[in-house]
Amino acid sequence: MAKKVKVSELVNQFGLEVLSGEQGLKRTITVDDLYRPGLELAGYFEYHPSERVQILGKTELAFIHMLPEKERRDRIEKLCLSPITPCIIITRGLDVPEEMIQIGEEKEIPILRSNMATTILSSRITGFLERKLAPTATIHGVLVDVYGVGMLITGSSGIGKSETALELVKRGHRLIADDAVEIRQTSDNQLHGTAPELIRHLLEIRGVGIINVMTLFGAGAIRNNKRITLVVRLEAWQQEKQYDRLGLDEETTRIIDTDVPLATIPVRPGRNLAVIIEVAAMNFRLKRMGYNAALQFTTKLTETIAEDVDDLD
Repeated sequence: MAKKVKVSELVNQFGLEVLSGEQGLKRTITVDDLYRPGLELAGYFEYHPSERVQILGKTELAFIHMLPEKERRDRIEKLCLSPITPCIIITRGLDVPEEMIQIGEEKEIPILRSNMATTILSSRITGFLERKLAPTATIHGVLVDVYGVGMLITGSSGIGKSETALELVKRGHRLIADDAVEIRQTSDNQLHGTAPELIRHLLEIRGVGIINVMTLFGAGAIRNNKRITLVVRLEAWQQEKQYDRLGLDEETTRIIDTDVPLATIPVRPGRNLAVIIEVAAMNFRLKRMGYNAALQFTTKLTETIAEDVDDLD
């Protein structure tokens, strides 16, 4: 189900002054894009994105005041005509035409005003709406920051995710979330994870109980959110399964609408998962910098085999 933000939330968040159309504060915003209706005020409404929050700054207000009274009223009526237009916001504390206040009251479309500059207010509202309207999901796992790489550790219950996270914290890395990771997808398809408020900074270790990582290890051992760039899936070792030994196979997994690189690590007694995950993080960073050890190895191996064949000939 698509997310929505009520205009009243926008008013409360940015301290906007309600000039008219208070009955329309229950209207909803469904997109994070804003719009400055310049062409519309000049009379062109063919492709008007009426579902967006409409922003009027100094330029638009100056143009409106220049229009003859009849044209001014006609343009404002058309601007307020759509039932899906959330609101109209006037910036810089500018004076609002009386016709706009009257029509806003008639059409029950909120006419709001802010003292902030147009560009600053637009940027802040866009950021607020992006956070509120972004697609979200909650995934069972642990999110840690290892050498700057946001690693989402997943696997079946009891596989050792929290114990691995604890060892990583002891080794100087940072915990973001344990057990439940709330993931938000931004407009550029980046995934950002955080912990639910109730369990933030907490880690559950079977046999010990719930511990507060910030209290035990200090503020440097935690962070509130992190972009997810790698998923590590822990699974019980299966003797009959063939695991990738070179690292040439690059798997991905889909979270919401984004494909994320996936590393599958088999778990069995004697394997130090924390060290393996550290190495996976460093190797991931090297790959992003253009160095792929597995690819170089296979290239050298191919060259060596070719040389041996030539020698035999």
